[in-house]
Amino acid sequence: MSSPIIARRLEQQAKVRLLYRRALKTVQSWAVHRDTFYNEAMKTRAEFEQHKNVTNLDLVDRLLDRGEARLREKAHPDPYIIPWAVGGSKYQRNPPVPTNISFSYDFGKETYT
Repeated sequence: MSSPIIARRLEQQAKVRLLYRRALKTVQSWAVHRDTFYNEAMKTRAEFEQHKNVTNLDLVDRLLDRGEARLREKAHPDPYIIPWAVGGSKYQRNPPVPTNISFSYDFGKETYT
């Protein structure tokens, strides 16, 4: 195999991994309960496994495009976001203390001169 083909294959593998991860996150947004999520995740995995042995590079590109389009169609209008991540409900809830406030760690033990 020549170097451009290997590079294209590696790029496609990375795209498939990212597509699978995003598909699972989309399933997680739709399936709130764990048992439902596990069933849907197994169905998603089966769809990916179905095309595992495809070697034609152009066909893989078409399958990736079809998968991206399907993921856009099934996107959740209010996706689940980890609470402490950017956009989550707890993000920057407790902002850092301003720098102009000073602390006295020896409160009550200060020496007065």
